[in-house]
Amino acid sequence: MIRTLFLSVLLATAAAAETVPEPDSYRGEPYRAPVPASLAGAQVIDAAQAIALHRQGAAFLDVMPRKVRPEGLAEGTIWNEPPHQTIPGAVWLWNTGYDRLAAAEETRLRDGLTRVRQDDPKRPVVIFCRADCWMSWNAARRALEWGLGPVIWFPGGTEGWLEAGGAPLVTAEPVVP
Repeated sequence: MIRTLFLSVLLATAAAAETVPEPDSYRGEPYRAPVPASLAGAQVIDAAQAIALHRQGAAFLDVMPRKVRPEGLAEGTIWNEPPHQTIPGAVWLWNTGYDRLAAAEETRLRDGLTRVRQDDPKRPVVIFCRADCWMSWNAARRALEWGLGPVIWFPGGTEGWLEAGGAPLVTAEPVVP
């Protein structure tokens, strides 16, 4: 029963991706929504390809936002940032997938893309976040526009990774300037 439901959800997601056109610009809210099956100029991969590239030493860039302290918490309330789980070895370039980036986020993304290829300019770089999340699409599009390719976009994100039998997720530390 659960397997049938899971397969139905996967088929519906795949059908939605086929019908979502690429926008002419970056995509804003809502970020969690069906994404296109393509990104002009990028190689789009599935989870099996992501796992294979991971084994071959590709760099993985996670662009999920960082959780912030909720507004309105009473003074003195202790708040701990929840841990962020990601693909092993991924660099967490938090907040770099929004449609509009502040200078700090733009620098974090550009520097991160450059840093992971410092020793090998041809090293494959896989950009991801979560399934059905436009943030990785936006970040990959930016990398293309900046000429920091080749760009590989993994729209399945962490959910696709786990569903395909990828290594367990690990806790990531945010890249700080």
